[in-house]
Amino acid sequence: MGGSIARLVADGHDVHLLDMTDGEPTPKGDPQTRALEAERAAKILGVTRECLQLPNRSVTHSLESRHAVAGVIRSFQAQVVFTPYYEDAHPDHVATTRIVEDARFDSKLTKIDLPGEPIYPRWLFYYYCQHLRQVPNPSFIIDTTGHATTKRESILAYRSQFVEHEPNRRIIELIDASGTYFGGKIRTESGEPFYSREPIGLSGLDGILSQP
Repeated sequence: MGGSIARLVADGHDVHLLDMTDGEPTPKGDPQTRALEAERAAKILGVTRECLQLPNRSVTHSLESRHAVAGVIRSFQAQVVFTPYYEDAHPDHVATTRIVEDARFDSKLTKIDLPGEPIYPRWLFYYYCQHLRQVPNPSFIIDTTGHATTKRESILAYRSQFVEHEPNRRIIELIDASGTYFGGKIRTESGEPFYSREPIGLSGLDGILSQP
């Protein structure tokens, strides 16, 4: 959802990225390199970031991990939270989504030892980063026209993963193609799909009627 992040920043929103793990081990990376790459990508996108340092490849849904995420939500006073789509072949993604879903609830609790004031984020949306051969069926698509280059540059900031690691190089082409495909669904140059389990309210039809 790098294009959407870039658009949100351009529209004046504060965006904070939370990495659950440092992403290691990988064939071409190491913790120090990955940390520098993550900081470089965040700078390109114009966002702040932090890492919980949960164990990569064995992220586990637990009270401790829920409260760690809830603490970040409260510290940032997040109104909208994005998390991976809940159906996936990657166990870390599935565990992360369950953690974030429960952390959204935990973040509103009083009389709990967490930083910041209680808050219940108004929205929880799911982005698609699946390791399954599924075609997304999104609830909505964000127009990312004009931000595809920023998205691509932020991904390429992870050189150890998408430049030096040859099997992953084609992923950039696939991501570009996905942006074009979903942009075509809303008649824009590029777009990114999202899913919501909750109905999205409209105050009227002006917003959707102004779309191409």
